[in-house]
Amino acid sequence: MDSAVENAAEVFLGRAAALRPSAPAVRDRAKGWSYGHLDAAARAVEQRLGTLGVRPGDRVLARIGSVCEFLALMYGTWRHGATFVPIGRGMRGYHLKSVLADAEPVLVVTTPAEATAADGVPWPAEATVLTLDDFDFEPADAPAGPARPVPADRLALLIYTSGSTSAPKAVACPHAPVAFAARAIQARLEYRPDDVVLTAVPLSFDYGLYQALLSALAGAELLLSDADEHTRLLGYAREHGATVLPLVPSLGEVLVRLTLRDDRPTRVRLFTNTGAALNAPLIAQLRERFPGAKVAPMFGTTECKRMTILEPDGDLAKPGSVGPALPGTEVLVLDERGRALPPGETGEIAVRGPHVMAGYWRAPEPTALRFRTGPDGVVTLHTGDYGRLDEDGHLYFQGRRDDLFKRRGHRMSAIEIEAAALDVPGVREAALLVPEDGRDMVLFTVGEPTSALVLEQLGERLEAAKVPDVCHVLPALPLTPNGKTDRKRLRAYLEET
Repeated sequence: MDSAVENAAEVFLGRAAALRPSAPAVRDRAKGWSYGHLDAAARAVEQRLGTLGVRPGDRVLARIGSVCEFLALMYGTWRHGATFVPIGRGMRGYHLKSVLADAEPVLVVTTPAEATAADGVPWPAEATVLTLDDFDFEPADAPAGPARPVPADRLALLIYTSGSTSAPKAVACPHAPVAFAARAIQARLEYRPDDVVLTAVPLSFDYGLYQALLSALAGAELLLSDADEHTRLLGYAREHGATVLPLVPSLGEVLVRLTLRDDRPTRVRLFTNTGAALNAPLIAQLRERFPGAKVAPMFGTTECKRMTILEPDGDLAKPGSVGPALPGTEVLVLDERGRALPPGETGEIAVRGPHVMAGYWRAPEPTALRFRTGPDGVVTLHTGDYGRLDEDGHLYFQGRRDDLFKRRGHRMSAIEIEAAALDVPGVREAALLVPEDGRDMVLFTVGEPTSALVLEQLGERLEAAKVPDVCHVLPALPLTPNGKTDRKRLRAYLEET
């Protein structure tokens, strides 16, 4: 594909730096940079990649956590035309080995503590390995001019999935879909120039990374916090005037608990949610503990970034909805033969539009399974998620293919049973393992009620076939580095106990 598109570095940072060079762009726990400073640092990175012999299209892998330098490396890599590969510090060696072999980075950027190896895995001998100390992020001068245009199929990002059930695979994200997705999300959420967007979601997770892009589009400030800093999150939000907080359920629970110790007001006006849905009791607690703050449920997958966004507090009128399709895109619900189903009927969620990414990196078979080109030549992403649309085009998510199952002749979903468990007074979290390998379904809860009481109360809310025979009450649900329930560790818990 020869046609050039605008470099994503110019779409986001270039324009923000030109319009508001002295405005605050990003702050971590140690420092803050303006848009002008961030732009100069990114240009210095671009220049350094050239001296290192990094070519356009090469992969630059970064494992550095949530710091200002992350953004400089990402934008500098894009300016140079190379592909940025963000890896979370929580990724263990078992998965890191397969990621390094798959991505084949020519350059690895890491922290001084991991200069030779990460979690016992040495860096590839073929790659140049630098630490943050090897870069000048406060250059006296930087190259002038806009970022170079890139081919339309040039990859901006490889985003590796968490790999909770198998080896991680990378979603290949070209510049044009990345730019379209961020603009469409911003059109719906409307971040403002005076916003301070606090993300404690890892930047290696696309939910966290896109906060940088949305902030740049709005000219807002991005406030960074790492996973090991959650206990100080509320104070950090107050200190720097955070107005927008992207949440996964575990972060929401942390914030609610922190407000019980310190209920002074904050400036928070908006919570967004994707990755794993906030349950209704948690949403109610957030509204109670953060008066005036609205909640915007969203639904998406890395393969297209975002599918739907519900208007802030739209759940009050449409409980359970995750909103209509992004502007300029289409969400479908399909039957087993790939035919569109009418409103109200449950099927596989599919999506079409300019935000659909380019498939999986070096994985033609999974790509062909999920990214299917129709007779009209348009690619339809088959998500493997199930749900329904209402008459207004609002989507209601009902679970992944693996979350839907039959038991005692009844079809049911893990989400339905988890929602009923969360309706039991005192239950704060719930996760269901569906039947597999001769094992019946098993429920896990967090909260005061005993397992017997939870099952008794479920019997009052669900048909008998949908009530598990076994419930384990845990102090907390295990989480992946991205804040989702780690079902692999729940299965290991069953094997151990």
